[in-house]
Amino acid sequence: MAELKAVQQDAADAGHRSHVSVKAVWRELSSVVKIGIVNSNLITTFAGMWLAFYFAGEHFLENLHIVFFALFGAALVIAGSCAINNYIDRDIDQYMERTKARPTVTGTVDPRRVLWLGIGLVAIGEMSLLMTTVAAAVVGLIGMVTYVFLYTLWTKRHYTINTVVGSISGAVPPVIGWTAVDPDFHIVPLILFLIMFLWQPPHFLALAMKRCEEYRAAGIPMLPVVHGFAMTKRQIIVWVACLLPLPFYLFSLGVPFLTVATLLNVGWLLLGLWGLKMKDDIKWAKWMFVYSLNYLTILFVAMIIATLW
Repeated sequence: MAELKAVQQDAADAGHRSHVSVKAVWRELSSVVKIGIVNSNLITTFAGMWLAFYFAGEHFLENLHIVFFALFGAALVIAGSCAINNYIDRDIDQYMERTKARPTVTGTVDPRRVLWLGIGLVAIGEMSLLMTTVAAAVVGLIGMVTYVFLYTLWTKRHYTINTVVGSISGAVPPVIGWTAVDPDFHIVPLILFLIMFLWQPPHFLALAMKRCEEYRAAGIPMLPVVHGFAMTKRQIIVWVACLLPLPFYLFSLGVPFLTVATLLNVGWLLLGLWGLKMKDDIKWAKWMFVYSLNYLTILFVAMIIATLW
């Protein structure tokens, strides 16, 4: 009886270790591919695809194969690009609180494996996008090249304009979604690209203000590090103001959408202008950062809801 209990206990311990091991692997993998970034970008990818079906007069449920290949491909290209970014940035990630625990920094994962994982994910993702249209695969590749080479390898470490360059890749997902359905030119994906492009500088500059000293320690020339908070706040306000006219190019989505989008833009601009009088810059930056996250989610969900009316 004692031997049986010992065997059962060993089996239970082995099962527990296996469960813990799987959780640890998933946690490390999620960190390497930046699963949060992947998930948020899939929202905009889906929105772009949904609007393409709507304007093309196609039925969503009749094109589930396109939905699968587009979302699967976009997710892998984004995840692979993030993994390559982790590989490249492992020398500076150790100086930042939010990145110093990444497996590429702690050494729990071989950096070369992360690099090959990233390359493999991008390759498979591109093949998946090719199952929709060539245009979608090209757009996905442009996003990857911009993020890895123009942003991570070049501007991030040398120029304050790095945020603007990185915004190009971040604006690509809704265009991937659209071109997976309709590869021809249309004003809607262009506006979606511009919305995403203009949204990112105020979003990431607010984050840069919050993490200013970490960026300084890592030697990354973010705008608040090089030119200070006053200049950064003015830049943020200008970028937010540039968003104001864009929803009106989507007038075909209806007055309710235009109302919601305009209120979001005006609210963000007013919060930005309030920051010129606030003495607590970090507190203001936190508010702007949180607002930007809610702004993006509400805006793109509103686009989808507007097509259901």
